[in-house]
Amino acid sequence: MASTSASAIEGTVTERRGIPAAAFVEDVQTYLSQSGLDANSALAFFQERLQQYRVVEMKLLAQQRDLQAKIPDIEKCLDVVAALQAKKGTGEALLADFEVSEGIYSRARIEDADSVCLWLGANVMLEYSCEEATALLQKNLENAKASLEVLVADLQFLRDQVTITQVTIARVYNWDVHQRRTRQAIATTES
Repeated sequence: MASTSASAIEGTVTERRGIPAAAFVEDVQTYLSQSGLDANSALAFFQERLQQYRVVEMKLLAQQRDLQAKIPDIEKCLDVVAALQAKKGTGEALLADFEVSEGIYSRARIEDADSVCLWLGANVMLEYSCEEATALLQKNLENAKASLEVLVADLQFLRDQVTITQVTIARVYNWDVHQRRTRQAIATTES
């Protein structure tokens, strides 16, 4: 493929977590001759690659939104479990508002709870002791934050690749226009 030969020539990073790196084309003539492509084929290839980057970007942005919504939920759960543990054995009841359905809330009075039930997903709920729940939620929070950091780095890498590809498209296009004008000028001087 065209990008493989350009990457091998320049010695750049070839990918990040499945996202192929874009090759910056320094010399368009050399790139086209080494890849065996004409300008139109190269432009079509880079446009297709740019579209692939856009699709990946949309997926990563959706994952980022999901994680950014998930982290506050985990933190709220940790706060509730911590409040339950703080009230445990004191004889005080904990008043909590919880969502029954979207937009519908109810108030609960919780007295000396030894365990909590956590939704794990896929309509699965498990009962944990408060200590186990805290450990599980803390681990989930750390994993979510780490995933978000990786995702942000992936998005930055992807944006860099989009920029490189857009610049490469412009360079190939401008080179092609220059070549056509040069051929046209030679043809008019000869006739």
